[in-house]
Parts: sequence; C-alpha cells; structure tokens
Amino acid sequence: MTALERTQHEPADKVLIEVKHLKMYFPVTSGVLVQRTMGYVKAVDDVSFVVRRGETLGLVGESGCGKTTTGRCILQLHRPTAGTVLFDGEDLCSMEARELRGMRRHMQVIFQDPYSSLNPRMTAGNIVGEPLLVQGLVRDQRAYRERVAELLSLVGLRTSMADRFPHEFSGGQRQRIGVARALAVNPQFVVCDEPVSALDVSIQAQIVNLLEELQEKFNLTYLFIAHDLSVVRHISERVAVMYLGHIVEIAERNAIYATPLHPYTRALLSAVPIPDPVVDTERERIPLAGEVPSPLNPPRGCVFHPRCWMATPECREVMPELREVQTGHRVACIHAPGYGSAQSVQGVAETDT
Repeated sequence: MTALERTQHEPADKVLIEVKHLKMYFPVTSGVLVQRTMGYVKAVDDVSFVVRRGETLGLVGESGCGKTTTGRCILQLHRPTAGTVLFDGEDLCSMEARELRGMRRHMQVIFQDPYSSLNPRMTAGNIVGEPLLVQGLVRDQRAYRERVAELLSLVGLRTSMADRFPHEFSGGQRQRIGVARALAVNPQFVVCDEPVSALDVSIQAQIVNLLEELQEKFNLTYLFIAHDLSVVRHISERVAVMYLGHIVEIAERNAIYATPLHPYTRALLSAVPIPDPVVDTERERIPLAGEVPSPLNPPRGCVFHPRCWMATPECREVMPELREVQTGHRVACIHAPGYGSAQSVQGVAETDT
C-alpha cells in the first residue's frame, strides 16, 4: 500500500484508480517558420486522488478548471507532463501505445456532446460494434450482430435501430448510443465527461438513472465530470471540487453539501437553484468578484485568493496543500477548521516512501 493510500484510509484492494501529482501543461508557441515556446497553460497542476472500486467520484468546477483534461489524462488521451496514473496497480503513464491498446478494454469514456462524438457516416450498429472489432472480442459476424443487439437493448434502444444513422436519433438517444459503445468491451472504469450537460432536464434524469442501473448491474466505477452540482449530488458517493487546475476540496457527498470547508465550494453551492422560495431567500449568498485567472499565468500562492473574501497576506504567498481535516474530508485552505493541525497528503507521501 502506498503512502497516499494510507493517508486516505483506502485499502489497496479497494482502490482502482490512483492519481499522484498529475500535471498537464500545454505549450503556447509563437512564430511561423521557427516556433518558440512562450509559456505553458497549466491545465492540471499537481492533482492527487483515488477512485474506489464500484464508486462514482464526482469532479466539479467551473468551465476551464481542468476537469475534462484530468479525465483525458487518466485515460492517456493526453500524455501527462508529470505524475503517475495507476490503474489497478499498473502505471499507465509508462506504457507504450501497444500496451495501452490492451488496457483500453478496461477504461472507456462517454463524451459530452452526443452530436459530435458519433461518426455521421456510420450506423448506430457499426458505432457500437467498432470496439468489438478493434479489441477482437467477437468470433464471427453472427456473434457481432448478437452483441450489438444486446448492447442497444441494454441502453433502452430497439435493436431495429442498428441500421439508422446518428442524424436520425434525438440527443438523448445519441447519448444512449455513446453509453452502449463505452460498455461494448466490458470496462471496469468509465469517465463520464459531462454526459448530460447538452440534454434537456427530463432526458438528463433518464441518462443518469441509466448510468446508475448499469453501474449496479456491471459493478462499474465512474469518474463523473460535471458542473451541475445537483446532478453530481444525485449520482456520486464522493465529490472533488476543482479550481484552476487544483483540487481544493474532496469529501463524501453529504459532507461536501452539508459542511463545505473551502470558500470556493461554499460559493458554488450558494449558486445552486433551490425550488423552495422560502429556503432560497433565507440561505447565504456568496457572489464572487472578478474573473477566473488565466491558467497561462496563474496567481502566486493560493489560486483562489484573488476572488476570495477570506484571503489574507499569507494566502498570496503560499499555495495550501490538500490536507485531511476530518476523516475522509480533505481541503486546501489555511482558513479551514483544523487545517493547521492536519498533515498534508503530499507531505506524508514524500516522507513515508
């Protein structure tokens, strides 16, 4: 068991994904004939967390905070600048392309946009069945057709729809095709990259319920990326809050929503609409001043301090580490209760290894 897992009270056999000090910097170049690197967009900057087997970890934050990039780095769709990603104990970052192809069976993704993520020149049956051919999971044409029909039925589509093209489906039906494609190779881990953000509210509920049913049936593990905190609260066991490439708080779902410790988490929750007008008028409102800083030139110290009403001079100098202040509840804020007496995850990992 690694030091990071010991700090997070996670037995090794219960951890499927372990992300340690993950960084993803995109170079910014200038010039035509001779390109020079002018700087780096720090999309993900020193992120560490684990995902337990069979759970749904929600990853939330504003647009551009690095949520999708984190998911793509875990899947190795982006090769990280630094850090490690362990899948069931195996380091994905050190694998070559041929080794990764074999690992693709165990990791899949459901994309955000059901309109652009499906090839318009392929039928629904071919889209769902393509992973079967790539991974060599079917013996003959008959087994291929039977498996495609089974997958379409599994996500609530008629098997007769296999010969239709994407433009003949609604947005919700297209996303169901995306779900069927992800399940084709019997994965253990699925990155759900804002899978309901482009859908109507009523369709969102259907897709979320479908994901929950499939998780229970196949013991799937989800990283559920979203900016809608209501959806994340419904589907996730734990929630990680991300801001400008950093995870600023991570805890069990009820702890995050009942007792948020980071100022950014409190501000996010205060903006969630509540259907009860009495409760809505009585709760605390926390409007944030200014704009999100550029990841090309992030602020020194705590990345949230330019917009934080609790910021002190120390916040402008020191980037707080993610520390466990309560059992299973970690936060990166020097003003959080119990933060000063807590030992950092990063510090323990470095001293114990």
